[in-house]
Amino acid sequence: MSVDLPEYYFRVRENGAFVFRVDTENRQRRIELDQIANVNIKNGEIKSHGDRKLTDDDMTAIRHWMDDRRALLAERDIDDILRTVDHLNLTTHWAQSRASDEQLEAVTDQLLLTMHDLRSVLVRKKADRLLKSKGK
Repeated sequence: MSVDLPEYYFRVRENGAFVFRVDTENRQRRIELDQIANVNIKNGEIKSHGDRKLTDDDMTAIRHWMDDRRALLAERDIDDILRTVDHLNLTTHWAQSRASDEQLEAVTDQLLLTMHDLRSVLVRKKADRLLKSKGK
């Protein structure tokens, strides 16, 4: 294990993380994780754990982690969408070249409804952006 452990450990959870201070300065020379806070990425809330008082260094590290985490999640969102585009292309090729009538019957209605819904949202959002840009 690395000698240069970080001062903080963030156990990621769905809406944020539990924040721990990493302690290696103990008699047993074990790594101990001392929970100091709960973080909610969605609403930006930082709650100290128990009766702990968070220091300025704690708050700076937590806010830095939150900024980095939000950026990472935004990157992942775009990557997921671009993968979806790839999957739609692969699905098109499958439907055109390999799918049997039974396979197409099993998925056609769901795909058409999903693509119609997506197209409707994308067209509406594009129109909204165009109207906003003309209004500026």
